[in-house]
Amino acid sequence: MSKNLVILESPSKAKTIKKILGSNYKIEACVGHIRDLPKSQFGIDISNDYEPKYITIRGKGDILATLRKEAKAAKKIYLATDPDREGEAISWHLIHALKLEGKEIERITFNEITKNAVKKSLKEARPIDMNLVDAQQARRVLDRIVGYRISPLLWKKVRKGTSAGRVQSVVLKLVCDREEEIEQFIPEEYWTLEVNLESDKGKFTARYVASDNNKHELKTQADTQAVIDQVKKASFKVQDIKQGTRTKKPAAPFITSTLQQEASKLFGYATSRTMRIAQQLYEGMDIAGEGTVGLISYMRTDSTRVSDDAYEEAKALIQDKYGEDYIPNQRPEYKTKGRAQDAHEAIRPTSVARLPEAVKASLSPEQYKLYKLIWERFVGSQMTPAIYDTLAVKISAATTIFRASGSVLKFDGYLAVYSKNEDSEKDVKIPALTLGDELKAKSFEPGQHFTQPPPRYSEGSMVRTMEELGIGRPGTFAQTITTLMNRYYVTKENKVLYPTELGEIVNEIMNDYFEDIVNADFTARMEDDLDRVELGELEWKHIVRGFYPPLENKIQEAEEQIGEIEVKDQETDVLCEHCGRNMVIKFGRFGKFLACPGFPDCRNAKPILEDAGVPCPLCSNKVVIKKSKKGRNYYGCEKNPECEFISWNLPTGEPCPDCGAYLVEKGRKKRVIACSACTYATEAVEAPEEE
Repeated sequence: MSKNLVILESPSKAKTIKKILGSNYKIEACVGHIRDLPKSQFGIDISNDYEPKYITIRGKGDILATLRKEAKAAKKIYLATDPDREGEAISWHLIHALKLEGKEIERITFNEITKNAVKKSLKEARPIDMNLVDAQQARRVLDRIVGYRISPLLWKKVRKGTSAGRVQSVVLKLVCDREEEIEQFIPEEYWTLEVNLESDKGKFTARYVASDNNKHELKTQADTQAVIDQVKKASFKVQDIKQGTRTKKPAAPFITSTLQQEASKLFGYATSRTMRIAQQLYEGMDIAGEGTVGLISYMRTDSTRVSDDAYEEAKALIQDKYGEDYIPNQRPEYKTKGRAQDAHEAIRPTSVARLPEAVKASLSPEQYKLYKLIWERFVGSQMTPAIYDTLAVKISAATTIFRASGSVLKFDGYLAVYSKNEDSEKDVKIPALTLGDELKAKSFEPGQHFTQPPPRYSEGSMVRTMEELGIGRPGTFAQTITTLMNRYYVTKENKVLYPTELGEIVNEIMNDYFEDIVNADFTARMEDDLDRVELGELEWKHIVRGFYPPLENKIQEAEEQIGEIEVKDQETDVLCEHCGRNMVIKFGRFGKFLACPGFPDCRNAKPILEDAGVPCPLCSNKVVIKKSKKGRNYYGCEKNPECEFISWNLPTGEPCPDCGAYLVEKGRKKRVIACSACTYATEAVEAPEEE
């Protein structure tokens, strides 16, 4: 008996969907894209109105064969790839790659992988949305044009392996511009002055704000001392008191960018790590007593919208757990940016009834932390604001003015659930003063300060900037930053981003010859045009027709004007064993390695050995990360070949409790601690930090 065939992208998601739909449905995964532009050639027919040439991706033959066989036998075919432009395009490519024209095909999408959402999607099945497909085609073609037309120029003029990207070049410019701002910054001195005051009603601190009723900045120690001399014998009196209340509204539920920022700030997660964990939570986890269920809604979104069902469920939980006072009089609404794809919802738990503590035992530590963060942020966003009692006091002394302000939490509201760093405030209490009260100055606290340059970008702050400027889409933020680091245009040290010399050279060329490509406003306008394609207001090739000819002219101009540029190799403190020179970092097929700068007279080269952070289980020296001839990471002792320790898995530094042999970490999605010699294994306490 023929079954309905459901094709989606991820094998992990397939497991969850199979449980929901049962035996009448055959579930298969295409494992991402099936067709794409060819890697070995430009792939766009300029003479034929920029028609893209798609080919089957190498290595997809077996998957395609399986899908064709299942499609031929299927009664009906549902294409259930992700609910975004890229997912729509993958479904469209599947129709062509599997030769499904003429078959009964329908497109289904769901924002969360739950029984209700999946069943509902089958009832609301629709045709392929070609506006979404065309918006993705336009993005892919534009990216290919920039990458394949500018990159060869960089290979020729700078170094083989360098590349340009439509979005990555803008982000590189942001990093380089910020570094230049920091280098050119000249700090300016300024001072602050606080006075510790006392009355029979209590003690508190006030800060200096003005002299002679005019704001007067303290620029030097002499300025500050002059104020102290003026007021140290003066009478301090309460001149004005203002009492009031202040409300603090909860933050909106997470979208992709805010989730990445918060996970970076609170947990130190790289953006790529956050998205990897979120993907696992979305696709489905094995939960004790439930089986495989999707825990969160779709994690690539820039919409703060919440469905009616999710709101009602959150409201019921808040009333039951916290009480009526924590439910707002009106349903909370949060503004979504104009270019957001509001077809999606905010990132939220698929069921708020699934409390973080209830699923903790079924999740890895990093999965639990992220799920708990998403759950708390969503529930908090549906609650009442926090209310503070405030008190502001104006104090006069001679002709100077000091101010003191305090606030005390009156009602916690959403802070009962979500009180992360930026949402929590310490109570600052001021005594119950009255007008005319005389105060005694117990001591003065002058402070010297210097203005600071703008901070370097972290991954989180870069994501926030990309979102604010309209550069890229939520799903591309993490990949863009990762690409810049993989190309060695940008490096990350102490969680902040620095441009490398290579990155600065590439950025300079892009600035000089391809100003539009690196212009944030230009890139944002192009994102708006892609949105118009999605809405059916603009034909996708119209964007390409306006983009390609001017770019070609710029490339020809750059070819003629740019001379060959020498990129100096980064020198290290590692000495060449053969000739004594300081070895330099080179780039090869498998990444960075150390080489002697005396080439070809001295041909010494060796891998860069990164410290794995654990002792060798055989000799207690360092374990270092090495690469095999095929580019795969493995672990070995720094004293090799004297010490024979070698392992594909990272040793933990601990002995096996059963046999005494060394333990290693295994697995990627679900990490376990296993013995290198016997069958002992247990779940890892914490996944290693991803850099």
